Amino acid sequence: MRYKIVGMVLFTGISCVAYAQDKFTLSGTITIKTNTETIIGASIFIPEVKVSTVTNAYGFYSITLPKGAYTIVVSYVGFESIEDSIPLTGNIRKNFSMVEKGKTLDEVVVKYNKAANNIRKPEMSVNKLSIATIKKMPAVMGEVDVLKAILQLPGVSTGQEGATGFNVRGGSVDGNLVLLDEAVVYNTSHLFGFFSVFNSDVIKDLKLYKGGIPANFGGRTSSVLDIYQKEGNNKEYHATGGIGAVSSRLLVEGPIVKDKSSFVVAGRSSYAHLFMKLAGNDNSISFYDLNAKLNYKINENNRIYLSGYFGKDNMEFSNFFTNNYGNSFINLRWNHHFSDKLFSNGSIIYSKYDYGLKIKYVGIDWASDIHNYNLKYDLSHHISSQLVLNYGINSIYYQFNPGTIKPMDAKSPINPDQIERKYAWENAVYVSAEQKLTKRVSLNYGLRYSHFQRLGEQHVNNYANNQAVVFNRDLQIYEEGKPISTTHYGKNKKIVDFGNLEPRLAVSYAINDDQSIKASYNRMSQYIHLISNTASVSPLDIWAPSDQFLKPEILDQVALGYFRNFRNGKYSLETEAFYKKISNKADYIDGAELIAHKAIEQVLLNGEGRAYGLEVMLRKNTGKLTGWLSYTLSRAEQRTPGRDASEPGINNGQWYRANYDKTHHLSLTGAYQLTKKWSFGGIFTYQTGKAATYPIGKYAYQDITIANYGERNVNSLPAYHHLDLSATYTPKPDSKKRWKGEWVFSIYNVYNRGNAASIMYEQNRETGLSEAKRISIFGIVPSVTYNFRF
Repeated sequence: MRYKIVGMVLFTGISCVAYAQDKFTLSGTITIKTNTETIIGASIFIPEVKVSTVTNAYGFYSITLPKGAYTIVVSYVGFESIEDSIPLTGNIRKNFSMVEKGKTLDEVVVKYNKAANNIRKPEMSVNKLSIATIKKMPAVMGEVDVLKAILQLPGVSTGQEGATGFNVRGGSVDGNLVLLDEAVVYNTSHLFGFFSVFNSDVIKDLKLYKGGIPANFGGRTSSVLDIYQKEGNNKEYHATGGIGAVSSRLLVEGPIVKDKSSFVVAGRSSYAHLFMKLAGNDNSISFYDLNAKLNYKINENNRIYLSGYFGKDNMEFSNFFTNNYGNSFINLRWNHHFSDKLFSNGSIIYSKYDYGLKIKYVGIDWASDIHNYNLKYDLSHHISSQLVLNYGINSIYYQFNPGTIKPMDAKSPINPDQIERKYAWENAVYVSAEQKLTKRVSLNYGLRYSHFQRLGEQHVNNYANNQAVVFNRDLQIYEEGKPISTTHYGKNKKIVDFGNLEPRLAVSYAINDDQSIKASYNRMSQYIHLISNTASVSPLDIWAPSDQFLKPEILDQVALGYFRNFRNGKYSLETEAFYKKISNKADYIDGAELIAHKAIEQVLLNGEGRAYGLEVMLRKNTGKLTGWLSYTLSRAEQRTPGRDASEPGINNGQWYRANYDKTHHLSLTGAYQLTKKWSFGGIFTYQTGKAATYPIGKYAYQDITIANYGERNVNSLPAYHHLDLSATYTPKPDSKKRWKGEWVFSIYNVYNRGNAASIMYEQNRETGLSEAKRISIFGIVPSVTYNFRF
């Protein structure tokens, strides 16, 4: 009965749409005139009937209207608007090519959408940033960065100085689904988080979903970061790049067959480690990455793409440890137009993330990785100007390597070993609708069903009372359980499975063209988890699938927001309140050791999580000075109670701060175009210090002083804040020559704030007194970069 009710609710709007016999469809693709790059999110507006739509992720639009003569207005930020008159007497395929605006001091440089369309669209908890907007932000180390941009948005923060990844609305790093050309990226950072893996030269568009997540996305409980790469210029050959103090980059693009196919290849590499070696420093840190994409237009209805990425980080710290990790993927994609109303995209994707760690004083060489093979097929059905359906399927096969263990050399006491590999299969089917009920009310609703299976071949431990963690009542501590037997599952045999219905709903009520109230609800399921409990700048990365001990996380989130545009879109205000709860939130027992652990369930306890807060964002969208002020007031907590009345759980079963809890987060981002030659940017960030656990005493054991720690996460690191500034000088902004260059001068952490990555407690060898040491990663970092294009 429940499934019938959900189905009836989901399709009620569809059955209410009547079709007149004299309605026709106008459809086509919006591109950039100079290179035919498709434009995501371009607005198509029909003033006679006040109907609008936007292009999808592949530049396609479709709008159905009664027979008649209409004015078509096409607009997109940073481009000249197009106005055309079209007599609609039948279905018409009409493509538009847009021309970039010339640089003026009053140009619009930060604007997500046409004001009224943004207000009325049933989309909330979503931030869209064009690459033009990102490139106006301060360039740290001479290079603008995608992750630095989204960290200035409300509800988004980083764990600490030197941490990798980002946290959204009190969620963990592994709760973010990060997609680059639809492929999963498992680690988003280079060089201690100083750079991201996203080369801004090759990025075309990005969208961050913090809530109200559409049904086509799944598998994570915090957010979705959806990024698309450029397709390449199919008219002319061009190169773009930059030469900096720390790294350099180069992008080359051009036609393979003019007006039919093109390519783009971009590479980056750092070389700071070379200077460190020359200076006699035994430490070494470096990264490199490569982006590539090909596309071929078979005909007006069919187009294929082949894109890929490969990146690697390498870190070596003298006689302590060596660390390397990297992402890679390849994606073969096919776009097909079945008709003027039905558009499809099919993808075959392979992704990989590998992580290696060598600890020299232990003598261990340890490596882990995750592979996934992804098949997805999505359809977009433009039923009418009031209703658009999206539906599709997704199937992912996972291979997990928890650890391959080797001795570093002949003197190492470590024996070679291979922790059993794990396998899983995740499938999903979804349908969603975007519908305009009335002039004021718009909906986006959908349903996703996900199914996850753990598969053999594997030996699974069995424990007494099915408890992999046991409570020692004498010592009042949790300890690893001892298996009483094992069960062998053959290849592809089902070990355990889970299935979840994930409803989604977002509604927008437009008070007028400048104000709206929006609300959303979404349920998400997460079946794979990042096992990491270290605060080190070289994090321990082991991905593990859900099983009978490590349950899938289930998220329920609600949000309510008020949105307003002022002075014809010159200013805008976004405010949102949110509440989210997560079931099956895992945490670790005290003293958990993760490296080379063969049974990770023996150090995990299941609990729950919650987060709630208020986000405010005020933006100035036009003029010489643009930017935004964002502020977040929030709380992220966990609770891990005992399994019965005799067990204390963690912190006596009470709510405690999550590792990534940040009460206050303030960010001020600005860009100022002084002249055509000079522009300036600045970012100031302030965050409450992350949760920490400090010792409350000490005791001596065999002449060794040992710290005694109190309850988990009741303390905080010092507040995190810094100011970044940049200046860009373009010597010849009006030059007609093919070669165009600019100089970027930047200072990271202008006032040299020593932000704490962690606090280390130790005994002073001379005085015998205990002392705390703040560990900081970055101080002030000036840089200069020369960027060019030809």
